[in-house]
Amino acid sequence: MSAQELSNKGALVLVVTLLVMLAGVLVAWGFDVPYEVLWTSSGHADPCSEAFRHWDEDGEISTRCAKCHSTPGFIDFLGADGSGPGVVNEPAEIGTTIECVACHNDTATAMDSVNFPSGIEVTDLGDEARCMQCHQGRESTVSVNQRIDDSNAPDDDTVSSDLGFRNIHYAAAGATQFGSLTMGGYQYEGKTYDARFDHVEELDTCDSCHNPHSLEIDVAVCAACHDNVVTHEDLKDIRFLGSQSDYDGDGDEDEGIYDEIEDLKNILYTAIQSYASGTIGVPIVYDSHSYPYWFTGGGGRYSDWTPRLVRATYNYQYSMKDHGGYAHGGKYVIQLLYDSIEDLDTVLGADLTTGLHRDDPGHFAGSKEAFRHWDEDGEVSGRCSKCHSASGLPFYLKEGVTASQPIANGLKCSTCHNAIPEFTRHEVEEVEFPSGAVLDIGDPNSNLCISCHQGRESTVSVNESIAGMDLDTPSGSIRFRNSHYYPAGTTLFGTEAKGAYEYMGKLYNGRSRHLQVPSVDSCNECHDTHKLEVRTQETCRFCHNVVDGPRDIRRDTTTDYDGDGSSTEPLAEEIDTLHDKLLTAIQSYATSIVSEPIMYDSHSYPYWFYDNGVGATYSNQYRSWTPRLLMAAYNYQYIKKDPGGYAHNGHYILQLLYDGLADLGTKVAVDMTGMVRPPVANTMAECGDATHPYPPGDLNQDCRVNFEDIAFLGTNWLKDVNPQLP
Repeated sequence: MSAQELSNKGALVLVVTLLVMLAGVLVAWGFDVPYEVLWTSSGHADPCSEAFRHWDEDGEISTRCAKCHSTPGFIDFLGADGSGPGVVNEPAEIGTTIECVACHNDTATAMDSVNFPSGIEVTDLGDEARCMQCHQGRESTVSVNQRIDDSNAPDDDTVSSDLGFRNIHYAAAGATQFGSLTMGGYQYEGKTYDARFDHVEELDTCDSCHNPHSLEIDVAVCAACHDNVVTHEDLKDIRFLGSQSDYDGDGDEDEGIYDEIEDLKNILYTAIQSYASGTIGVPIVYDSHSYPYWFTGGGGRYSDWTPRLVRATYNYQYSMKDHGGYAHGGKYVIQLLYDSIEDLDTVLGADLTTGLHRDDPGHFAGSKEAFRHWDEDGEVSGRCSKCHSASGLPFYLKEGVTASQPIANGLKCSTCHNAIPEFTRHEVEEVEFPSGAVLDIGDPNSNLCISCHQGRESTVSVNESIAGMDLDTPSGSIRFRNSHYYPAGTTLFGTEAKGAYEYMGKLYNGRSRHLQVPSVDSCNECHDTHKLEVRTQETCRFCHNVVDGPRDIRRDTTTDYDGDGSSTEPLAEEIDTLHDKLLTAIQSYATSIVSEPIMYDSHSYPYWFYDNGVGATYSNQYRSWTPRLLMAAYNYQYIKKDPGGYAHNGHYILQLLYDGLADLGTKVAVDMTGMVRPPVANTMAECGDATHPYPPGDLNQDCRVNFEDIAFLGTNWLKDVNPQLP
């Protein structure tokens, strides 16, 4: 550092020191320092705490620790003292806390990004960047893996003297909030994790939940949405409606996320002790108040580390040292604990995860591909954002178009609710389907569901892609058309929506209706709105002999559709048989007619591949499509990706399968002996049906009450056909 730089730095240090001294003088003279009372009640201002007293015997705070345990150290890190930013250059003097000038200086207020220990930078943070510079921990998946790799341990269960406990450090709230995006916990290979926990927009940052000076939470704000919150202790009882899994397996799905985490921590600690004693042969105990936290049964520092034990103890400590983890990113913490238990159990073999649950139902499963697919892109493209981001659907409903949206950790309350805490929903009167059809299920709430559960292709788009082509001649211009996933709405509407491929000249069922039970005839009458499970006990069991679930339902028919001799098996099994036969026929056609064998993998995009031993890789995707092959493959995928199709419109699904087999059967041998195509039913919505009854006063029964009814009354006024009157 040059003499000039040293001079500048010395001047700035002097200014900082004078400002701190001036604040003390002003207080002594009775002048008010803004927020001083709030600040003095916080942990940031406690001069007696270990966080500021630990280095007293050393006489100075080391550069490794000064950034977050002193005001001069933080200013040094910022570069506000004239030194280079991003590193603490000099040890800091003892005796300071986190004082006003640490956060209130030009450099700090201009900062809006943070580099986490994983090496990942999070940008556009605003004021909370000042918080996350310290509340991020000091380790990550990256550093734990590096330590294990450097140890050259031959396997996960061999003790290595080069291994030791890795301590996340303390109050790593920022890392918990950002989850998999910053990898603060130990994330197991092959697993996916929740990303940033998104709260409601106005309460989604450090300083919008915590008072930035006292650090306290205003529980009255929480109580606006969360019932029975009066004290800070009550925050532990909060559970979002999207958290519908019994994570700890104790049978209680109503307890707070805090309690779910506490039970999982206990399970993990027991597993750690069992592994240390049984596999390593050296018992281990934990003490949250004594560094380095893990000890032998005799009280000595634990030193018999294996890679598997390092990972598990790291995550246990992680969960222990973010006391607000249940609020900062509870699902992420749950996943870390679950995976650590599961990993230890591969050795223990004690079925420790039986009854436990790792993830949420689909709409709130932030760790799943439906929401994590775009992490590397940094945003969800406009093509996908409507249904794969938290903000895309409200944007579409308002603007009528889609646009790129921020990546999300599952859907939020505001995705479906247009007012919080009233929790009213977006009103959707009708839905446009990929075929161009505009339909109304008769319930705005279900229309909201179908806005996404409609697929992305249709008979129309498939026909457009093969127009004018010979049915059995391969074309390089044909690509597989993927119906997309969970197109329940299009299945429900059948031929009205034409989401599946409907063969030319064939007739198909329209909307499937629960005519006998019109009160169970929409999405949220059959499915739990948040958990998404079918309301089997509340609805199905009253009319159907349900044993394990709705797949057991036969419905009111004795026809053996699949020709296997059974007319009593559930409708789902009739569909399964024909679905399997369709795949066999597809493969037979590809081999015999196209001369290019084909294979299917439901978990690998784009699902259809050459059956040549290479496997389900993108470069091996099937490209030898004929129009006839595409029609059948499209319907096979469509039915595969609506696993509830048997209930949504089972006879429509059977019609599709039958026609696909019959069409392929014109070119290859397909045994359809005994198979029956369901007859086309009049399921179209009609005036006067169970869900569209004649309104009172509708004298001419046209489902309208208007002057025509008055004219009808006038025309028939005084008519009398009562034979009992003179």
